[in-house]
Amino acid sequence: MSAADLRAWRERGRLVEATPLGHRAFLVDEGNPAASPDSTLVLLHGFPESSYSYSGAFPLLAGSFERVLSFDFIGYGFSAKPTSGFAYSLMEQADVVLRLLREAGVTGCHFLAHDMGDSVMTELLARLNDNRPEWLEAGALSVSFTNGSMVLGDAKLRVGQRALVSPLGKLLARITDSPTIFEKQVVSAQGNDKLTEEQILDMYSAASTDAPRGLMAELIGYLKERRRFEASRWLPAVRDCTAPVQICWGGDDAVAPVAIAERLKAEVKPEAKLTVIEGLGHFAQIQDPQAWFEALSPFWAEIA
Repeated sequence: MSAADLRAWRERGRLVEATPLGHRAFLVDEGNPAASPDSTLVLLHGFPESSYSYSGAFPLLAGSFERVLSFDFIGYGFSAKPTSGFAYSLMEQADVVLRLLREAGVTGCHFLAHDMGDSVMTELLARLNDNRPEWLEAGALSVSFTNGSMVLGDAKLRVGQRALVSPLGKLLARITDSPTIFEKQVVSAQGNDKLTEEQILDMYSAASTDAPRGLMAELIGYLKERRRFEASRWLPAVRDCTAPVQICWGGDDAVAPVAIAERLKAEVKPEAKLTVIEGLGHFAQIQDPQAWFEALSPFWAEIA
């Protein structure tokens, strides 16, 4: 990937109103807009990423689904990064997902989530399990969770993450906002040395586009919500999900180690399909889109 690829990705999408106050989200929606729910895939990205993290896998995913949608959460990538009127909570981000799906005419789909997107997905399940909106009549046809700190007790938060969620987080975020420090944080989370400098710089470029200084501290505040709602709301929502679930993990992940995937399988969703991809790290879909896709895709074939 390169800066030119990042620009090309931006040109493939459009901005869509995504909040009651008019904040707009960047959306890439490709394929057949009339595709059925069972041929539609929606991607939820992680922190500190954007929809661009899936760009390398897009051609592969498009071979399995007629329609693929990927977007930037508010505060990420090319979406709005407001300094007021949006608290960057997972609850609000779930609202964004539902609004974008409704605007796009999606009545049901398969979901694929990563990192923070996993947490947003658990909030979506908490809503869809018991109170699915009428317009989303087909609901979630399957859910795929990939490398995320869904069980915080097993997560190995990086020094930078712990600093950002501390009382000094906003100040530290302002004074540590640089490509060099961003690269160190990404490499630390990845768990291996398989990301190129170019890939990490592209991540930083998307993350920093029109971003106010200190934004990272606001975005990572979702970890506090994770602690609050994990046991009472979000893991029970995964347990109660009636759609097929898969848990697919890059085995080298340093921040969300395989222990999380194994605990989800053993204690939360025993019927889920668990796949561990040896040699891939936290940002598996960026490191090797082909290997990542090959690990995920048999699940979709099995439930088709």
